Order: sequence, then C-alpha cells, then structure tokens
Amino acid sequence: MGRAKTIARRTFLVGSVAVAGGVAFGVWRMRTPYDNPLMADLPEGAAALTPYVRITGDAITLITPRADVGQGAVSVQAMLIAEELDVDPAQVATEFGPPDRAYWNTALSDEAVPFRSTDQGWLAESARDVMDAPMKLLGMQITGGSTTVPDGYEKLRRAGAVARETLKAAAARLHGLPVDRLGTEGGAVILPDGTRLRYESLAAEAARTEPVTDVVLRDPSTWRLVGRPVQRIDIVPKSTGRQAYGIDEEQPGMLHAAIRLNPAQGAGLRGLDAREAEAMRGVEKIVEVPGGVGVIADNTWRAMQAARAIKCDWAPAPYPVGMEGHWQALAEGFTPERQDSRLRDDGDMEAALDGAADIDVEYRAPYLAHAPLEPLNATVRYTPERTDIWTGTQVPRFVQDNAAAITGQDADDVHVHVRVAGGSFGHRLEDAVVRHATHLAMAVPGRPVKLTYSREEDMGHEFPRQIAMARGRGRVSGGRVVAYDLGIAMPSIIASQMGRQAIPTPGPDLQIVAGAWDQPFAIPDYRVTGYRAPALAPISSWRSVGASTNGFFHDCLLDELIHAAGADPLEERLRLCSHAPSRAVLEAVGEMSGWGGALNAGQGRGIGFCLSFGVPCAQVVEVGETGEGLRVARVWVAADVGRIVDPVNFEAQMQGGVVWGLGHAMHGALTYADGAVEQQNFDTFRSMRLRECPEIVVRGLETAGKIRGIGEPPVPPAAPALANAIFAATGQRLREMPFDREVAFVG
Repeated sequence: MGRAKTIARRTFLVGSVAVAGGVAFGVWRMRTPYDNPLMADLPEGAAALTPYVRITGDAITLITPRADVGQGAVSVQAMLIAEELDVDPAQVATEFGPPDRAYWNTALSDEAVPFRSTDQGWLAESARDVMDAPMKLLGMQITGGSTTVPDGYEKLRRAGAVARETLKAAAARLHGLPVDRLGTEGGAVILPDGTRLRYESLAAEAARTEPVTDVVLRDPSTWRLVGRPVQRIDIVPKSTGRQAYGIDEEQPGMLHAAIRLNPAQGAGLRGLDAREAEAMRGVEKIVEVPGGVGVIADNTWRAMQAARAIKCDWAPAPYPVGMEGHWQALAEGFTPERQDSRLRDDGDMEAALDGAADIDVEYRAPYLAHAPLEPLNATVRYTPERTDIWTGTQVPRFVQDNAAAITGQDADDVHVHVRVAGGSFGHRLEDAVVRHATHLAMAVPGRPVKLTYSREEDMGHEFPRQIAMARGRGRVSGGRVVAYDLGIAMPSIIASQMGRQAIPTPGPDLQIVAGAWDQPFAIPDYRVTGYRAPALAPISSWRSVGASTNGFFHDCLLDELIHAAGADPLEERLRLCSHAPSRAVLEAVGEMSGWGGALNAGQGRGIGFCLSFGVPCAQVVEVGETGEGLRVARVWVAADVGRIVDPVNFEAQMQGGVVWGLGHAMHGALTYADGAVEQQNFDTFRSMRLRECPEIVVRGLETAGKIRGIGEPPVPPAAPALANAIFAATGQRLREMPFDREVAFVG
C-alpha cells in the first residue's frame, strides 16, 4: 500500500462550529475537507460539527447519503454508524442529507482504472489512489456499482466513534470526571455511579466541545450489529404499507402532471395539436418540454388522459428503426478501427489458433429494461428565488446541477429532498424525469407539480441495458483449455450515460469488457478485445452493467471449450483459476451442490462463474425436463465480499441477484420497431414469475482482503450457469438471450 493511501486513510479532518442546542458529527477522509453541508439548514439553537450524525435536544439523526432503492442502503449505513456510536438503530432517525461534494463516493475509483481487481500491487493501488482525486473534485455523490458498503465501511464507523468520544468528553467536562472512567451504551453516556446521560441531553455541551478525532475503531469481536443477523429498519414500514416513496409525495397546493414523449428515444417534437386536450376536465396547462409535451392538471389520471389526446408530429429516430439494424451495427463493429481495448493479451493468440479453432461461436444479448415497480416521478416547486425537488434518485448532485441549469439559478438555490425509491436496478441513475418536471413547474411558479410517468411512458423511454454481441474462438489440447479468444462489441455505456450529464469520457470504456478481461484464469493464450460499436439507442447502467452481458459471453465460451476438451466443468475451472478467493467460491458451490453426484434422466447441472466489482461469485443451476418444458429446480450460489456486514441482507441480495439474472436470461428482451420500444408494460416485458422461482441456497465467504458490495455480483454468473445446465440436460447450446426463444420453461 502506497504512502498516499496510508496518509489518506489516517487523515481525519473535521470542520467544527459550535452553536448551543445541538451537535452533528462526521468525517472527511482527505486532507482538505469540504464545508459542512449541514450548516446551511440548521434550525435556531442547533449546531453542526460534521456531516453524518446530528444530535439535538430531542433527537439523534444519522445521515445516510447513499440512496435506498430497495437494497437496504439506509439500514447498512445506519448500522455502521450505530455500531461505534453505541445506539440501537431503533433509537434514531435517518435522513439522506443534502446533495453535497462532502458525500463523494470513495469506492468508485476501483472500477475506473485498467487494473484487474485481483491486482493489489503497488502500481494498481497507486492508480486507484490517483483516481480518488477527480472523484472528490467532481463530488461524485453517486449510489451504484455495489459501493455503498466499501465506501462507508470505515468512514461511517469512524464518524460514529468520533461522535461517541466527543459526547464522552462533553460529559466528562460537565461532571468533572476523567473521560476514561466513562462508558457508553444504548444512546447514553454512563457515569461511574451508573447514571445514564442521554446523548440528546448532552447536545448543547457537545456543541461547545472540540471534536475528539483521535479514535480507535472497535475490534470486530465486540461488535453488536455489524456481522450479526439484524432486521433492516425498513422492514416494518414496508410490511405495513407505511413506507413513503417519491410517488407518495404530497405538498400543499400541489398540481399533477403527465408527459408524452417521442416514442423514438432522443428525437424531438416537430409539432402538436392540443385543442382536444385543452378542453378536457381538470387540465390547467399544456407545456412543451424537450422531446415532447407535458400536461398539468388537477390529478394524475386526468393529466395522463389529456396527454394521450394530444396529436403529435414526431421527428424520426436517430438510430436504426428495427432490430436488424442494431444487430448489423454490432456485427460490423468487429474491426481494427472499432477496437476500444485489449486489456488481456496473454501468449500469442495468432500462433495458438494458427488459422483454426476447436470452437468458433457467436453470442448475443438484447436490450433490457430496468422496469422497477415504482414508475419514474418527481415533484418540483419553482419560484424565482429557489427550487425544491422531491424524488428518489441515485445522483442528487446531478439532479441539482441540471435543474439549476434549467431554472438559471445557482445550484445552492436548488434544494433536493431525496426520497426512498421503489426499485431502480440503475434506472434512477438517470434524471430526465426531474428535468421534465422542472420545465413544467416553471410554467406555474409557486405551485408544486408532481410529474408521474405512466408505465408505458416509463418503459417506452428507458435508457436500457446495452445490446451486445460476442465472438469467441479457442483451442483445446490434452483434455485442457489452452487458447481462449473473446471479442465483445457493444455501444459505449459510459459515453451514453455521462454524455447526458455533459461529462467527457476520454479513453476506452472499461464496461465494454468488464466481467471478461479481468477473469482470474491462467490460460496460456488468453485474449479479450473490446470493440466500441456506434451509438444506437441511448443506454445506461443496468444491474451489473457490462458484466451483465459479458459474464454470459465469457463463461459460456469457457464451458464450450471445457466440453470440447472432455474435461469436467468444475475441475477445469479450478485448474485454470489463479486467484485463491475465486477458487474458494468455486469449491464452495461444488461442495454445496454435490457436484458430480448422480442425476436422474432429463436433469442437468451447469456451473457459472464471474468476478465482477471485485467479488468472485459462482453458481450451480439445476434444471429438469418435464413433459411441458424445463423447470429450474435449484440454485447454489457462493461469493466472497471480504466482510459480510449484514448477513440477512447479504442473503437477500444474493437471492435477488440470482432471480434477476435468471429471469431476464429466460424471458427478458427490449426490442425496437419503427424506432419505438415494443414492450411497454409487464405483460410484454417478462421476468421470472413466482411459480418459476427455484430454491436458492446461499453461502458467503470472507477470505478476500478488501471489503466489497454484493448488489451486482450475483447477476453475471446466473445466465451462463443456466445455459450450461440446459446444455447438460438437453445437449442444446443456447447462445442468445432470452432463452425462451428456443426452449420452454415451466413453474
């Protein structure tokens, strides 16, 4: 580990301001702290010292700045703070906090450098250190990439420890006692005689106390919460219907809005006839917005009905109008001029293949919608002096800056109130709904406007998962895989997504080869090449991003080569594996599933592996033939995240990732005809049904050195494990998703 990282990790600078009545604690992990964002909205008589814990005379509030889109981010962040603060999560309130550079994501840089996650050498670690600087400079307050736990694991615990020790120092001065004679428990400082001083009662004194920044984090053997099976703090409100989402937002005097956009994503509106809509009951105003038209009315239903009544003249699609053109663009992308990267090039591939290959195949993966249950929505109130936005978002600073650009206000005059989101899978990394809502709110200054997309507008104007194609070749010899050559063509996810934020993305797009070039296998001749296809339909991050397609491509090609070699799929993967934690997860799923045991006729088991987001994940899927189709019966899945912070949520995320990966591999596809998305609701965009869900057995390992997240990694191995299981059961190789185009599935 380089000196720069050692300094950064040990540096703990806290900006401090004392005001009687309350105190807020937090931590910055770089030399120069940002201004404390909690200072701007402090009520009279309160105080703020740092960004993550606010204590007033009547409440303890934990600031959990990573968005909660159903993955349990609020709970895990609160748990990390509460562990060191000595509070029960049930004792505290949580808030997402304001959009601010101080909440930049320290873990994003790991995925931004061209080094395999298994490479923890000096050069790789130094490159990650260097990438921390632009992440901080840009204030990348982003939730994604399974970074919530890696980002918060140390700094949130440290914030809790600073708060705890400062409260003890305040109590010691107040009572004239040595601080080393005081303890803490259950949200109180404990005096030597057993007297309990609630943290809230110490707020005013703590505000006058210099923060104690020289803290030692507690040994894991003493943890009460982290690593223990605890209930997420949102379970009760979600189970009882009391959880409020963005779509539930209510503001005094609120109007409602719906939108109608060009069915060709990104194309404009050439003209409209709104006379019928203007005469409809409840309609207040009709407003042109970028790419379409919005209707403001007295309720959402009337707004949606009026939007449908508008006659629009749409501009044509800026991409091929049908799927044949999209696939052709990918097929034509495998050229030297389109080569984006070749980060893996071991041995001499040309000599190894020498004009012939034992395997020469092509794989395809379609566009996919995010399709979260809660449709996109945003509530905006605009006045010339300030704008307020209420929405579920993973990119609050982008929302703030883009709304400010529309209103002409300073970003500080745009106030974003982040709400819990009803799902995302990457969907809420985009902010088009907020931009549209801002345009609409400016048409009725002073009145809050809640824009709700209809399901059809939401899914029809997706920024979906990338379409992708791969071509693979390889050689086997002596019962072993000896040469592996994979080329992947797709449009650039990062250029499309960041282009909408006006952020330049120079250099190769690592997502084109993510989950493929960085796999931990020692094959003598081993090459992975990424080809950047031309921009087609606009795309965005979808759960596990590039690895969502590349895990399928990479592992299926490996399985085909192993079969051609006549080797056992698990044993040959283990022989080739050059990374101890990856070997361990492969061994784990082999042991869990009883790999190699006898199966009945018509049954088959397939193994899938992918290392993504620094996490090795392996799965074994078992399928069986019935008289009516294939049944996915059981799945065994193992992963190594270095430290399991929340074992209950770890299991849930693993199972959810398997269901997500399998369901979309079985049924999911988003297709275009006449430039428009054909699947616009859940009846045509299929995923896994409850009756199709297999038994899923989970195991978590903790041998890897770094702390990692688990939201994304279970997705990439699911599709190849299923495809390989189908081959084992039927002898049929499936090289294009969704699989239900070639085989039938039953529940």
